[in-house]
Amino acid sequence: MATQKLYAGAKLREMRGRLGLTQKVFADKLSVSLPYLNQMENNHRPVSAAVVLALAQEFGLDVTELTVGESERLVSDMREALADPVFAKSAPPLADLRLAASNAPALARAFLDLHRAYRQTHERLASLDEALGREDAALRPSPWEEVRDFFHYCDNYIDAVDRAAEHFASGLSGQKDLIQAVREALARRGITLHFAEMPLIRHYDPATRRLDISARISGPTQRFQLLTQVALLTQNELLEATLDLARFATPEARDIAKIGLANYFAGAALMPYRAFLAAAGETRHDLEQLADRFGASIEQVAHRLSTLQRPGAKGIPFFFVRVDQAGTITKRHSATRLQFARFGGACPLWNVHRAFETPGQFLRQLAETPDGVRYLCLARDVSKPGGSFHAPVRRYAIGLGCEVLHAPQLVYSDGLDLKGLFEPIGISCRICDRRGCHQRSVPPLERRLKVDPDRRGLLPYEMAD
Repeated sequence: MATQKLYAGAKLREMRGRLGLTQKVFADKLSVSLPYLNQMENNHRPVSAAVVLALAQEFGLDVTELTVGESERLVSDMREALADPVFAKSAPPLADLRLAASNAPALARAFLDLHRAYRQTHERLASLDEALGREDAALRPSPWEEVRDFFHYCDNYIDAVDRAAEHFASGLSGQKDLIQAVREALARRGITLHFAEMPLIRHYDPATRRLDISARISGPTQRFQLLTQVALLTQNELLEATLDLARFATPEARDIAKIGLANYFAGAALMPYRAFLAAAGETRHDLEQLADRFGASIEQVAHRLSTLQRPGAKGIPFFFVRVDQAGTITKRHSATRLQFARFGGACPLWNVHRAFETPGQFLRQLAETPDGVRYLCLARDVSKPGGSFHAPVRRYAIGLGCEVLHAPQLVYSDGLDLKGLFEPIGISCRICDRRGCHQRSVPPLERRLKVDPDRRGLLPYEMAD
């Protein structure tokens, strides 16, 4: 079987820039000629095995970083943006998108930013809110979307924050009661911890140096919220430095991202990287066992599994998603080739939507995407009670999965025929060209349609060849 050639020019240029090396010095360290390096950086030549070995030996590069990362995400995001009707007559072929993502990622990101601004302008006009007539109507990306994309393109792994959380957790090791250990650590800073009946989940008063955590919420949520506040109190310089590097467009995005980083710290402190990675392998990624061992919730464990992307010590590449009852994606991350739609919901054929019908059970699905990649998908509902009869219950479903080649390392593969039938699923109808799908809502972008008034199948149209 032919080996696929590796083109990673953008990654090489990014690495050389990060190290502050000229092309000549970089070429010398890789033992290649200057013209050869220039050709590799411009994707005119593939990266050879000798260069990959030199990158690993000379710079400690995790070679998987050359094959995964933002390229697949950019291609998926551009395909979805180009599904907009405004591009109906001018959408470029998939091969061109792949070239743009690998050769000019900055240009691809600028295109996505431009399309996002266009969408927001269109939505404002459609809602007749007269926003364009106001002085404060400057076009800005949604702060929420900007933060979502920040974590998305960081592989949902923030190394400095993850290691700081692991270091903090190591200082608490040997103490069985995490809450008591954190209470003592806060007391040394003059901060008192209280659990109280209150409408808020968490509240810290800097004047009295008192931290209140709701007594109504579950134990895992109490621990997570406690560690989130610990991050805000003890890791502020690290969080601010990380935010400075991100260069968010608005103060609102920066504020949201800071909470996101504090939440990241909380999850990483509750489930320290090396200990959690070892436990995941030992339990064959049994979510319930891991939740019990680390005092976390099923959702927290699933999300943490999707962040195990530390260079040199990576876990299984997982995708993780959370959807609400309307099918809207509220959390999404993928370290796999499967990339979720940026706008709207997920494919209705995916088992995550059926999780609401079978509360408290894990659903397994062997699924195949239109590109031929096969996955083991796991889904389960998660409910978040409000703590009283009148408090609303929030209901979600979570999905976790990996490519089927990793499936034997998961307890959830037991009893499944991994060479049997795989259910066809997609990403978004607008970028899925699968024929004959009985759940299709809109035609695909990259196919011409054929309509025959005297014929009617599952859909009122057919896709032309």
